[in-house]
Amino acid sequence: MAITHATDQSFVQETSEGLVLVDFWAPWCGPCKMIAPVLEELDQDMGSEVKIVKIDVDENQETAQKFGVMSIPTLLVFKNGEVVDKTVGYQPKEALAELLNKHK
Repeated sequence: MAITHATDQSFVQETSEGLVLVDFWAPWCGPCKMIAPVLEELDQDMGSEVKIVKIDVDENQETAQKFGVMSIPTLLVFKNGEVVDKTVGYQPKEALAELLNKHK
């Protein structure tokens, strides 16, 4: 699966089914740029099990506020539309895989 880019309007639809990792990010954020290739690798490794969604906090402030995103990158794990886990800041691939594997 390819990484999906969500907006305030499409967010609920994108996160309503299955296991979804959401990356709250912005183009100017250094750690967000560092985590982008990690998310690409995760998508290749776990693509059939996990959907990865990115949402730009500058363009989609409503969703960021709804989930209390104060610093980026913030990664939320959704399972069938409910937030089940959260991590803030750069994370290595192994840590993110472990986070997701807990909720399969």
